Amino acid sequence: MECILLAAGYATRLYPLTKDKPKALLTMGNKTILDWVVDKIEEIPEINHIYIVTNHRFAGQFEDWKKTYSGAKKVVVLDDGTTDNDNRLGAIGDMKYVIDREKIDDEIFVLASDNIFDFALTDMVDMYREKNCDLISAHYVKDLVDLQQMGVVEMNEDKQVIGFEEKPQNPKSSYGAPPFYLYKKETLALIDQYLKEGNNPDAPGHLIPWLIERTPVYAYTFDVMTIDIGTPKTYYEAQK
Repeated sequence: MECILLAAGYATRLYPLTKDKPKALLTMGNKTILDWVVDKIEEIPEINHIYIVTNHRFAGQFEDWKKTYSGAKKVVVLDDGTTDNDNRLGAIGDMKYVIDREKIDDEIFVLASDNIFDFALTDMVDMYREKNCDLISAHYVKDLVDLQQMGVVEMNEDKQVIGFEEKPQNPKSSYGAPPFYLYKKETLALIDQYLKEGNNPDAPGHLIPWLIERTPVYAYTFDVMTIDIGTPKTYYEAQK
């Protein structure tokens, strides 16, 4: 299994904090947000490489972080060549960039590099093995405004995903989808097909409604803390 960490965004809503620094390298307690994420990835024995895909503006800072990394996984920083929001590849475009550039022909675990969470990724991998199908994550979200800012998942009793909508005005369920995705090796060709058909390359959740029409996708549900740091307010709240 390979891990792709999405870190090519510009986090403009966090300006001025992220004007000259990527969100993943903001500090959270005594280490960076990225350190918290990678510590969780370290617990998954199957993962061979951690591919951090970033933009041209911040690639050097991730290379500097890599020099301080002392974990067991092989870390590769990839510069996707983009310089601002206008020419960015989008999250799905960046996934494809890593797959092609590194000639990946394996299962992939795709995560955002800037979310703090309090569940074990190994539990998600266990469900992925049990179902032997693509797997996303979902958790109960009480606040309607929060739901309107994320991907919303509809599931059946077996946790199979039967509907998915990115940032809906009228959510059809109360389950939001944080950015954790496990894809089978066979799904890599579908990601390629999705992009070749001209579909939205931006938020990773855009792939899900297209994918569930072609292959079974399940959801790993959890009810512990996850923090999507999107604004200075949420960053300072997370610090507390």
